[in-house]
Amino acid sequence: MKESLKQTHTSCHRIVFFGPESTGKTSIAKQLAAHYNTSWVPEFAREYLQKKYDDVGIICEETDLIPIAKGQMELENTMAEKANKLLFCDTNMLQTYYYGKVYYENYKGETLKNAALKASYALYFLTYIDVPWEADDLRDKPHQREEMFNLFKQALEENNLPYVLLKGTAEERLQIAINAIEKNLKH
Repeated sequence: MKESLKQTHTSCHRIVFFGPESTGKTSIAKQLAAHYNTSWVPEFAREYLQKKYDDVGIICEETDLIPIAKGQMELENTMAEKANKLLFCDTNMLQTYYYGKVYYENYKGETLKNAALKASYALYFLTYIDVPWEADDLRDKPHQREEMFNLFKQALEENNLPYVLLKGTAEERLQIAINAIEKNLKH
């Protein structure tokens, strides 16, 4: 495995938000980081792809997936060193891999998939599609939200990854997440 895709070991519990675009991953990651007085990891692809879009008018190409994954893992590893027992990750490499499968018909991505499955997370929060979709330069699947949600749910189940469904109002999601963390993780 390429070293830049490798997750470094730290003592913090890494928790990842997983799900379709515009389902509140960033908002809940920030809220939980504030609640637990710790760090959170933003989505590297947002800045990377926004710059590409601004520079050349293209959102994403298959060749961007490995650089995005490397950037995400580098950012995650850096923030893990600063975390206070818990680290909240807006996304991870597994999500990047599944987006590759959606956007690129013959995408294999074995290097990315293998690295993603070697990375360890204490808990996944699967974000539901019951929040309004918000348009921006990078989001493009407002009419495929249910299909995308089902894809991400299936990915977690196929890979036997522990997850908790987050749905409801922002307050309900926050309480569900806090309860799951308190129940499942000793910190």
